[in-house]
Amino acid sequence: MKITKKANKGSPAPLLEKRLFKLHHLLDLDELNRQELEQILDTTAAMKEVLSREIKKVPALRGKTLFTLFYEPSTRTRASFEQAGKILSADVINLSAGTSSMMKGESLVDTGRTLQALGADVVILRHPQSGAPYLLAQNVDVSIVNAGDGYHAHPTQALLDLYTIRERLGRIEGLKVAIVGDILHSRVARSNIWGLTTMGAQVVLCGPPTLMPSVFNGVSPVYEGPKGFGLPLLSVETDLARALEDADVVMALRLQKERQQGGLLPSLREYINLYQINRKQLSRARPNALVLHPGPVNEGVEIATDVAYGAQSVIQEQVTNGVAVRMAILYMIAGGKK
Repeated sequence: MKITKKANKGSPAPLLEKRLFKLHHLLDLDELNRQELEQILDTTAAMKEVLSREIKKVPALRGKTLFTLFYEPSTRTRASFEQAGKILSADVINLSAGTSSMMKGESLVDTGRTLQALGADVVILRHPQSGAPYLLAQNVDVSIVNAGDGYHAHPTQALLDLYTIRERLGRIEGLKVAIVGDILHSRVARSNIWGLTTMGAQVVLCGPPTLMPSVFNGVSPVYEGPKGFGLPLLSVETDLARALEDADVVMALRLQKERQQGGLLPSLREYINLYQINRKQLSRARPNALVLHPGPVNEGVEIATDVAYGAQSVIQEQVTNGVAVRMAILYMIAGGKK
């Protein structure tokens, strides 16, 4: 579908003078090249314009049916997908594991086939097991959007992070982005690594050695692809002060206590002392460095309260941008789909 500057007032315009590439699934960002990521971000900008209107409604997905299928609790991701679908005039149906046949032992694939038979155009899946969206995509003829799978990936969160950075700083290429905290259990970190490095950013991972994936053991200070994780440039640092030095963006990750096994941290107090993003530590970054967090925020743990709500924080902007990004993804998957 081609959208030009002459598009009517009901369209998410102005957008691009060129044809958008067509998404079938969105499972992670490792399958997207830089040009494709840039098109998604450009489309997000058009969708954000829709959100600024007095009447936030366009007919782009009228007649399409979206199912949100969540096996884990969610507030931001689920609500933003639902809002995105409704703004685009799609029919949105929410399912959760606790209120469906999944409680009776129905498999993920069987559930997917049921939704396909009900006329689903897109299924938005969150699942505690890594790889679940890939399994579903292989077994149903429905577009699948990964809304978070285990420790593996959270592509729309990474996309909204990319968009927020580009919107605020005007670029991504050449920026230093420090991702701090529980890297081991973070699907957000994994998707951001792919997205940020593909767009040309220098990424520094920082956290306790016990919360760093084993693939990075012994590769500090610099790990270069294409072997292993397949990334062009990725630094690993266990000292927070060095990781934040001259950073343009600081992303604090939630300490995921619900995913951790015992013994990974001596104490919460030690983690706070060594890895909390507070005013003192943030002063090591560039003066106008952005502060991001995927949410929900453990205030006073991975990030100090005054930093989370301070002038450099764009955490609330991330939430708003999450709706626009998910509008863009749904439009690129289902818009004009027969």
